[in-house]
Amino acid sequence: MNLSSEEEKFKGYRPYFKADPEPTNDPELKEISFMPSTIETIDMALNDWLTEDMNIFCTTNEGWRKVPLIWSMPERSFQVKDNKDLRSSKDVFTLPVISIERKSLIKDPSVKGVAWAHLPQYNDAKGGRIEVARVINQDKTGNFANATSQRRYKQQNFPFKNKKTVYQTMSMPMPTYVVADYTLVIQTEFQQQMNEIFSPFIVATGQIDNFFIHRDGHRFEGFLKGDFSLDNNLSNLAEEERTFKTEINIQILGYLLGSNNNDERPKISIRENAVEVRIPRERVIFGDKKDFE
Repeated sequence: MNLSSEEEKFKGYRPYFKADPEPTNDPELKEISFMPSTIETIDMALNDWLTEDMNIFCTTNEGWRKVPLIWSMPERSFQVKDNKDLRSSKDVFTLPVISIERKSLIKDPSVKGVAWAHLPQYNDAKGGRIEVARVINQDKTGNFANATSQRRYKQQNFPFKNKKTVYQTMSMPMPTYVVADYTLVIQTEFQQQMNEIFSPFIVATGQIDNFFIHRDGHRFEGFLKGDFSLDNNLSNLAEEERTFKTEINIQILGYLLGSNNNDERPKISIRENAVEVRIPRERVIFGDKKDFE
């Protein structure tokens, strides 16, 4: 029997012919990976936006160089030790430099995304709540179809309309929306350096204040606050080195999925639907009637 002709003959009835999958170049089909969204994901998304998208350079005594970015956190000491270029021979920061710090993280119920209602996870080991994808389990659907075909028509692979379709449904937990506030501090030694570093942040978003950052397939919206704080120590140069300082406040609307490593349930759960329900015959100890006499 020519399998290819049989496949063409019964095409559209039910998927019981299991041909080897062939690669497709369909532009509408793409693989999507689901990665967890944590606080570190939001931090690194903002870090990528500053280092790759903004990509700030300025004029120094060594020429046109990229301005280093450091995080003002407990890990700062490790960053300084790991990168010797951040400190001079006198053990002070080499200017210019951009430092960033997360000031606050607020869970605001009024700030939500697409899903507004509270949808708790299913109370089982898999969890999950929001359906993100659904595919047909070809193997199990084909087994049900062949079993029905054998029972009804005494042969397998008989063409008929199969109603027992097994679906695999993938779901994810309800995102928890948070608002993260960051403070960006620009420190330079000359006014020209401050102008070169500060100007891109003013014109980056045009006449609006919002921008978007990405990390591990997640997308967060950010806002550049318009009130920039400018400061310098020109009135006290007798005791301190000349320093120009500007603070920029950034707000990120993000979301968290799960509790990171403290959550034993998977980020994406897969469930299958029931296509047939069978109730066994109820039997008693005495007086049982035989099925066939």
